Parts: sequence; structure tokens; C-alpha cells
Amino acid sequence: MEQKPLIETNPYLRDPEKFRKALITSVASSTAIETGTSVASIVRMLEEGAKTGSLTKPQYSSSLPHK
Repeated sequence: MEQKPLIETNPYLRDPEKFRKALITSVASSTAIETGTSVASIVRMLEEGAKTGSLTKPQYSSSLPHK
């Protein structure tokens, strides 16, 4: 039996709004555990960042050695 990709079967991944909300919640809760910051404040920062546009970083940081 061939399995469908998760993006086709998970309703949160099919709906862009639900996907974004779930992604922000996941990143915020994980970051809160690591930093001790509240989930709500991280969610606020992520949502504000989404309104101003996406942040992009170069693939390699100039301070890290290249492999």
C-alpha cells in the first residue's frame, strides 16, 4: 500500500493558515524551553516579524568556518 505524503493527509499542512499557526506555536514552545522566555512573548515576536517580512540569512555565516 502506497502512503500519501504527510502534506496531503495532514489538515494543518494543507491549510496555509493552520500550518503557519502550528509552526509558530511549535517554534515558540521549543524556544521557550531553551531560553526560559514565555511562549506568548515569542509568539508575539514571530507574528510581528511575519508582518514586516521574512528574514533571510546567508547560507554560511562569515564568523563560522566553511566546510
